[in-house]
Amino acid sequence: MDKTINQKMRLRHLLLYEFRLGHTAADAYRNICYAEGEDAISRTNCFNWFNRFKNNNFSLEDENRPGRPLTIERLPIKEAVEANPYLSLRCLGDMFNCSFKQVDNILYEIGKVAKLGRWVPHALSKGDMERRVQTCLALLSRRRHFHWLQDIITGDETWVLYVNHSRKKQWIDADETPAKVPKVDLYPRKVMLCIWWDSEGVIYYELLPDNTTVNSDLYCQQLNNLACALKQKRPFKDNILFLHDNARAHTAKKTSQKLLQLGWEVISHPPYSPDISPSDYYLFKILKQHLREKSFNDRGHLKEELDDFFSSKSTEFYSHGIQMLPDRWRDIVNKEGGYIND
Repeated sequence: MDKTINQKMRLRHLLLYEFRLGHTAADAYRNICYAEGEDAISRTNCFNWFNRFKNNNFSLEDENRPGRPLTIERLPIKEAVEANPYLSLRCLGDMFNCSFKQVDNILYEIGKVAKLGRWVPHALSKGDMERRVQTCLALLSRRRHFHWLQDIITGDETWVLYVNHSRKKQWIDADETPAKVPKVDLYPRKVMLCIWWDSEGVIYYELLPDNTTVNSDLYCQQLNNLACALKQKRPFKDNILFLHDNARAHTAKKTSQKLLQLGWEVISHPPYSPDISPSDYYLFKILKQHLREKSFNDRGHLKEELDDFFSSKSTEFYSHGIQMLPDRWRDIVNKEGGYIND
């Protein structure tokens, strides 16, 4: 940079020298290019400087010009984005009287990268986070060892789509047009999957009829169906620890009475906590990945696919999803109740 500045000043001294000799701007341009090289200075630059000299302005420094500055201080921009990470490039450009491209370059140079925040289920209040911590601490201190995790039965609901489109990048030639991908419908055809499982596998699941919602009456009937499936698939399982979330149908008085009648112990689960619900953080996540790019004409074909998926998974697969719970409880305690970043 200093070398460039020195070269500019030297050329300006040569221009002033030519002017003092009484030469014209054209003569000065020809003489300097002959001595310094053809690209040493532009013809326009020569005439501009000679016009300044003719107006008795013999300063060789750049004059202040209106508009955006050529150089921008990095520290103020760094402090601005650290104080408010949501500022846009255009907003920063307006704040510091420069182009958004200059701001973008500066942010890149100081190591700032624009990233989208991860969607979370709920904006947790201080009370929510405290309840999450207290619940996880209680579960961690429940017993010295975690053999009791094998007694957990967990369940939840999720929507399953008949058509599972996804858009992927395509490797093509530069002059080619990528293949078109159908846009996802605003109201896609879907069905509600209700499922219950433990460390050995799926115990019971059902696909709800269209236009059916899970209320306390339906949920109690599902619990009866689950109890029947348990007698068939887990005949020697006596001590049931039941884990479900805080959906209204799950916490209704009628549901609580049904669970009491069945003799199942309900494990504490704090509100707004899908990150410690095995179905949400594990089973549904892997199921949705499996269904990507798949399409089904009717409920029968969809159910066949679900049967194949659930039966293809080993006992170790289901056990791993349950055994992850203690580590996730510890993560929430360490994060002081904040969500786990998966």
